[in-house]
Amino acid sequence: MAESFTTRTIDVRTGSRETVHDLTQECASFLRDVAEGRDGLLNVFAPHATMGVALLETGAGSDQDLLSALQDLLPPDDRWQHRHGSPGHGRDHVLPALVPPHATVPVIGGQLALGTWQSVCVVDTNGDNPERKVRLSFLG
Repeated sequence: MAESFTTRTIDVRTGSRETVHDLTQECASFLRDVAEGRDGLLNVFAPHATMGVALLETGAGSDQDLLSALQDLLPPDDRWQHRHGSPGHGRDHVLPALVPPHATVPVIGGQLALGTWQSVCVVDTNGDNPERKVRLSFLG
């Protein structure tokens, strides 16, 4: 069977406050449209210098725990040399070194092969840009 590659860019509103935004349903919808029951890989990519992609549990406090940990590691203060945007915005440019701007998830039978508590999320600490893009790509 020949492999195929399909990609789509989706719009994501992350808002003006730091957030963990769950994309699992958007990923599943994309796969329903393009995977046709095949096995393969889903790549989720954030084409932004200040946003990351993470696989984590949401809704039980882990998303807020991640944001709290990032506040501790990357405080939004004036220590950052990168100084355009809101005060402390330089930390947002360091975020992708800790939360990479991509993740690849196995797809089995056209469905995400996530663990029981895993969700596909974008992590955005940059309140200056509330409208984002995320590229979903399926190879299968």
